[in-house]
Amino acid sequence: MQVYLVGGAVRDSLLGLPVKERDWVVIGATREELLRANYREVGRDFPVFLHPGTHEEYALARLERKVSPGYRGFTVEFGPQVTLEQDLARRDLTINAIAQSDDGTLLDPYGGRRDLEARVLRHVSPAFAEDPVRILRVARFAARFASLGFRVAPETNELMQAMVERGEVEALVPERVWQETDKALHEASAAEFFRVLRGCGALRSIYPEIDVLFGVPQPEKWHPEIDTGVHTLMVLDQAALLSGDAKVRFAALLHDLGKGTTPRAEWPSHRGHEARSVELIESLCERLRVPGEYRELAVIVARYHGNAHRAFELRPDTILEMLEKADAFRRPARFSQALLACEADSRGRLGLENAPYPQRQYLHEAQSAAAAVKPGGAQLAQLNGPKMAEWLHAARLQAITAVRDGRGRD
Repeated sequence: MQVYLVGGAVRDSLLGLPVKERDWVVIGATREELLRANYREVGRDFPVFLHPGTHEEYALARLERKVSPGYRGFTVEFGPQVTLEQDLARRDLTINAIAQSDDGTLLDPYGGRRDLEARVLRHVSPAFAEDPVRILRVARFAARFASLGFRVAPETNELMQAMVERGEVEALVPERVWQETDKALHEASAAEFFRVLRGCGALRSIYPEIDVLFGVPQPEKWHPEIDTGVHTLMVLDQAALLSGDAKVRFAALLHDLGKGTTPRAEWPSHRGHEARSVELIESLCERLRVPGEYRELAVIVARYHGNAHRAFELRPDTILEMLEKADAFRRPARFSQALLACEADSRGRLGLENAPYPQRQYLHEAQSAAAAVKPGGAQLAQLNGPKMAEWLHAARLQAITAVRDGRGRD
């Protein structure tokens, strides 16, 4: 029996990055041998075991063969007859197909070290095309390593394009699409995930609501970049700089979906796109089974980002209405997240990436002042439910007005 460290631990160590978890492959052993050594079996589709001491994952070397469409259409062969080279050959990218022995020796039959040095994401073998999830994984690795200069190899992009043309991505299940998307949204260069998907044509099938934004013009006066799709990914770039919260980034990504359904005759104007964006967000989140907290924030940003941008022009009663409908008094943290996404929208424009966004501070102050209003003893004693609501509304309006007037004096 031989044991090798494999996958991300080897890759990240060679890149000088922190190793978060370690996975091992076992060559020349059987399931029964590992069970006798007190390893605990946890794999559902193939034998994976937890080490009795470290609880790290140990998998028996295996082969995979495609037998039907989709990412589950595989038969798996495992056992002592499977070699290390055969096990590594089934992996997606060469940089993930490097093994390390106990003495530190690297086994690299597919040129992973070369591609690490060249900063290239390259598929290991033509078997890559058998699993459409690998398209999502390549896009996610592109998002993770973009800051290090990694790019997708041209031949790998061509292979992904061929997979899309054959309809392989249609077999992706919603849960897996969202799982990979959520991971990508946590990466520093999250927008690269969507750029790579678009580059191979997969965005059109997986996220058609986003793909259709490319080529849709906006008024150059407000959007020097003009193209709505370009703007959308610029906004995601800015959201990634402003916040590590994947929910903020998701909301920033989807805020303008309604512009993709504007009638061509109305271009470059997009009146009413906010309401259309909300409908599309609801549909997208339903299709991919997106968690509710992501959907709720995205809906708030889509509906109110225009008001946030015009905050200094709004009457206090309009600001209060927005705060109430956005549930900003009960959910102040979520409202703060929404304002971050709005700032990303403002800064996600060509030449305005570093422009200030004082609206966020102003709306924070308005929300805080209104939220601080509390009924005193006299109000509690004299006012019933409807009357109390009227008093609270009027007092909050007065507080917001004071913030506005105080800003004017400043």
